[in-house]
Amino acid sequence: MQLQDALAAFQVQLRADGRSEHTRKQYERHARSMIAWLEYSGQPTEIDDVTTGVIAEFFASDTARLSARGGEKRASSANAQRTSIRCFLRWAHESGLVASNAARLLRRARCAPAPPKALHGDEQKRLLKVLDEATGTGAPRDHMLVQMLLRTGIRIGSALALDIEDVDLAHSELTLRSTKNDNPATAVMPTSLIAALREFLGDRTTGPVFLAGTRRISMRHAQRRISHWLNMAKVNGRSVHSLRHTFASDLLTRTGNLRLVQAAMNHRSVVSTTVYAQVSRDRLRAAVGA
Repeated sequence: MQLQDALAAFQVQLRADGRSEHTRKQYERHARSMIAWLEYSGQPTEIDDVTTGVIAEFFASDTARLSARGGEKRASSANAQRTSIRCFLRWAHESGLVASNAARLLRRARCAPAPPKALHGDEQKRLLKVLDEATGTGAPRDHMLVQMLLRTGIRIGSALALDIEDVDLAHSELTLRSTKNDNPATAVMPTSLIAALREFLGDRTTGPVFLAGTRRISMRHAQRRISHWLNMAKVNGRSVHSLRHTFASDLLTRTGNLRLVQAAMNHRSVVSTTVYAQVSRDRLRAAVGA
């Protein structure tokens, strides 16, 4: 079987397994990169011809090692590609397409998790001030969305998927129906957010919380809008996801309780939460008298 055909069958399996569109596209992109390298190198593209040696050659090549800009890929990017190829070839073996797993010797690059890029207190103030003073049709929506991301720590995809029926102002809760790994969850809202959200919703009782015209705002449009406000506030090197990191970092600084942060972030494992311990420096400064 040709690798292209095997990849198509692998994509069907990923859909059957309920993997997200983002994951499926990433796996496909990385596998196609390997297939393109084989074709360019004049090597066979039958899946039976892919051996541990071929995989080693690919990951030692510039195609796998270098980024689009020509520099060495970050370890995290290299590991994402390795994971894609490992999953693809392991599936090929387990499904009976090949006798052995050609990626069985492939190891992850060693790297420490990068510290989360949270907004400092002054950056948060600048961002919210810019939004307070903003005018235009979409400004109130953007202001509310940024406040929600900063004050609850939910992912932007979860926020944009909210319907008004998912908002429980009486009990300060949000029912999150769109989450990572599609596990329904609940987020708690602070009192300061409830009054603003009640005013934002006004008389609306049904439909999406965040609209662009008469339709639910798209992910791309929302990300573009928030990036615009970050630039206006001169908050550099931060993304939309930085608002989630900011919530977690601030909560850990205030409480010192990693388990509480885990619950607030809806992390299945506290290991995912420990990365925020790296950025809680205020307590360290106070402890050493800095």
